[in-house]
Parts: sequence; C-alpha cells; structure tokens
Amino acid sequence: MQIWEAIVLGVVEGVTEFLPVSSTGHLTITEKLMGIPIDDKGVTAFTAVIQVGAIFAAIIYFRTDIIRFITGFFRGLRSAEGRQHQDWRMAINVIVGSVPIAIVGLALKDLIEGALRSLWFVAGALVVWSLVMILSEYLGRQKRGEADVGWKDALIIGLAQCVALVPGVSRSGATISAGLLRNLDRVTATRLSFFLGIPALSAAGLLEGVHRADEIAATVGWVSTAVGTAVSFVVAYASITWLLKFVSGHSIGAFVYYRVALGGIIVGLLWTGAITAT
Repeated sequence: MQIWEAIVLGVVEGVTEFLPVSSTGHLTITEKLMGIPIDDKGVTAFTAVIQVGAIFAAIIYFRTDIIRFITGFFRGLRSAEGRQHQDWRMAINVIVGSVPIAIVGLALKDLIEGALRSLWFVAGALVVWSLVMILSEYLGRQKRGEADVGWKDALIIGLAQCVALVPGVSRSGATISAGLLRNLDRVTATRLSFFLGIPALSAAGLLEGVHRADEIAATVGWVSTAVGTAVSFVVAYASITWLLKFVSGHSIGAFVYYRVALGGIIVGLLWTGAITAT
C-alpha cells in the first residue's frame, strides 16, 4: 500500500469511527474505489489495526473518566462502601457491556472478515439501521443520565454493539440508538458508546495485528499501517470533540440523510456494474 493511500484511509477511519455512519463500511467503500482488494486478509487486518489509532484518541480524550473507573473498580473490590460508588458501577457496566462483543466477535470472525464485507451488505445495513436510529430518537424519552445507567442497560447496549459487526450498521449508531431506546439522554448514550468501544476495538485491533502480522507485512506493509494509525489518531480526536458537542443539541437522525443517500449511491453503482460487491 502506498503511503498516500494509508493517509486517505487513516482520515476516513478517524472521521467515521465514532460517527454513526459506519467506519468499516466507509473503509470498505474507499478501499474498493481505490482498487485495494477488500477480501485480502492483510487489508482486513490493516482496517482493524488503524482503528487502534482512533481508540487511542478516545483513551486520551476520556483519560480522566477512565482513571476514575479503574480506581473505582479496585476500590469496590476492597470494600462494600466502594461498591456503592458510581465509578464502581460504571466500571462494572463497561465490563458487562463488553462481554457480548467478545463472544460474538470471536465466534463470527471468519464471517465478518468474509461474506459480510460485500458492498451489498454495507449498502443494506446503512439504509436499514437508519430506520432504527430514527425510531430511537422518536421513542426514546431521554430522561435518564449517567448516574442512572445500570448493568441491564450496559448488557443491552453491548448486545447492540454486536449488530455493528455487520459493516454499514455503525458501532456508534447501534450503541447510541440502544441507549436512546433505554431512555438515556443523548450525551449519556454517546459517552457510554465511547466507553464500550475502547476495550472492544482495542482488542480487535491488537488481535489482528498479532494474528495477521506476517500478512500485513507482505501486503500492506507496516510503515503504511503505522502512518494510517497515526493519521486516524489525530483525525479521530477532532471527531470526538465535534460529536460530543453536536449530540448535546442535535438528533442523531441528522446522520440518516447521509446514510440513506450513501446506501442508495452504492446500490446504484453495484446495479449498473460500475463497481463489484467484493
């Protein structure tokens, strides 16, 4: 992979990782348009590894919260009093919410990296999940804040995160929608989406980096992978800042227009034979 290609893909990853528009879907589309084989195992691993840059941006951005949760977790292990604190509860919520994606992600790894990367799936998921996003804004009462989040909320949102293994759904779109349907306010749902994404995407990226190290070296190259990861970090940090400000006063339904339009364009290109699905 050329350095300029890695930079482009790093920008795409950084912009889209936390927006409810599907980063995997956008990377798949971009790779296809650039003539990069999307079914190549090295390219698939590259896509997962550069997510680590975006996740590291989230870790830096939310470092104060993360330190609080870790401290609260160990305080809770030591005393009953510590287990009454909100930081303990949030730490448990993140753990509980991360279990489903760990199980499902490993169980369906081959399917995710294979058939589901078809652009037909990407286009369909972009459109279909947009309906869920609209419903979540319409039905969610947004009356609950971060202090009200319990393990049942985390588990349900964690299960929704599994749906986002289908490229085009969007991990943030799935988790924020689930949070809204649990009547969490939009900012709380978005923050929880970030907290659940950090362990899930970190594990996925590191696993692919180790497991596919030889394939990355032989196809994409580690220099290009490092460049793409660094670019995704810088761009993702700005994206996080923007998204949190946006959701404080705007509906995630605003992204639906873009998702549906993009899905329609992909279907049109596939239907006319301008591009192939895999």
